[in-house]
Amino acid sequence: MAGKSSGKSTSFEERAAALRASGKPVLLSGGNPQIPKGDGDAPVQAYIAAMPGWKRALGRRIDEIIVEQAPEVRKAVRWNSPFYGIKGQGWFLSTHVFTRYVKVTFLDGKSLDPYPPGSGKDPDARWYDIYEDAFDEEQFVEWVRQAAALPGWDGF
Repeated sequence: MAGKSSGKSTSFEERAAALRASGKPVLLSGGNPQIPKGDGDAPVQAYIAAMPGWKRALGRRIDEIIVEQAPEVRKAVRWNSPFYGIKGQGWFLSTHVFTRYVKVTFLDGKSLDPYPPGSGKDPDARWYDIYEDAFDEEQFVEWVRQAAALPGWDGF
C-alpha cells in the first residue's frame, strides 16, 4: 500500500516508556526534560540532570543562585518545569528548556527593576531567555533577590 512504511512505528508514549524503563530521561519538544510532578529538591535536581548540553550547567548555576539569594526557597516540578517559591508567599520563578535557550519566568516580573525583557499574555509575568554564552549573571542575581522578596503566585 502507498504511504505505509514497512517498518514498525512506535508512538511517543511507547518510546517514552522505553526510555523511562532504561532510566534515561525523556526529552520533549525543544529538549525540555519530562520529569514527573513532585515537590522538593529531588525532582528539580532530576530535571537539571536531564537538561541537554550546555543547558545543564546553566540549570545548575540558576539553581545555585536561587538557593544563595533565597536560602528558605522551596522547590517543585509542575508541567515539566521547575518552580521556586517561598512558603507562605507563593512561587516567584520557573524555568523551561527550549531548543536554543532556557526561559526563566519571573511570575511577578512586572514588579522587578528593571523589568526582565520578555513579556506576553500574562500582564504580571516577565521572562529572561538565556542563550548559550549570553547569561548576565549579575542582573539575574538582582532579579532573583527582588523576586524572592515579593508575594508570589499561589497556583498550586
